[in-house]
Amino acid sequence: MAKEGPSEPWPWPAAEPAGDSSQAAVLAALFEEDGEARVILTRRAAHLRSHTGEVSFPGGRLDEDEDALSAALREATEEIGLDPSTVQIVGELSPLATVGSRAAITPFVGVLLTRPELKPNPDEVELAFDVSLAELMAGGVFREERWQWNGQPDRPMYFFDLPDDTIWGATARMLYELLELVALT
Repeated sequence: MAKEGPSEPWPWPAAEPAGDSSQAAVLAALFEEDGEARVILTRRAAHLRSHTGEVSFPGGRLDEDEDALSAALREATEEIGLDPSTVQIVGELSPLATVGSRAAITPFVGVLLTRPELKPNPDEVELAFDVSLAELMAGGVFREERWQWNGQPDRPMYFFDLPDDTIWGATARMLYELLELVALT
């Protein structure tokens, strides 16, 4: 996937576990329809205390004594009604941290055999939707800005501008990595 600016390794590393950071996991669930690979995303509910209205992958914080994969699958079930038995985990993306909250996120990639019936939980999700990877890689959808944060050198911030939403932040970084991997295979 082409982008403007220098190519750099993932500049926002996973958070160091600290008293104010939390562990989270997300699921990038892919399925094929009409010859196109599609990925499932959500728009977070407006009444949530953080990341309100942002586009994200299904996921959330790990419960006590829960591993990251179990959390990603549990959260996908709670948020969008995804049956975990239909998900074949095919890999992980690079762990990373959100810039503001410093939550350490483990992203998993899973494949579904068919389009799932999404049932958004209104307590957590305003909208569950899918988008084709081809649409995300189309000209004019991706853009990069350079941001400076807490006195650190400026770093790339990725955006995917869709007709009804803009994907940015940690979700855009994960999506960018996923699309790079897909484009290389």
